[in-house]
Amino acid sequence: MSDCCTPEGSCHTTSTTQYRVEGVGSAHCQGVVAKAVGALDDVKAVEVEIGTGLVTVTSSAAPDEAFDQLLAKTVDEAGYAFAGRADA
Repeated sequence: MSDCCTPEGSCHTTSTTQYRVEGVGSAHCQGVVAKAVGALDDVKAVEVEIGTGLVTVTSSAAPDEAFDQLLAKTVDEAGYAFAGRADA
């Protein structure tokens, strides 16, 4: 077992990052954004808050600028405004 693995034998790592999306005002909007973001290859889980537009993305690797750009494009294509990473 290498150093990156857990005692249970899992070598998979995840990263959680929060973003802001404007226009998430209903359960319908929440579902549209969650479905669009959740369909991206590296995304393992996504949670979207109604009203605040806070989108929590758990991915298989730490997101980089290319991932952020892909996320922005995906959100835009879903009809919502990507507002970038949320302040930590």
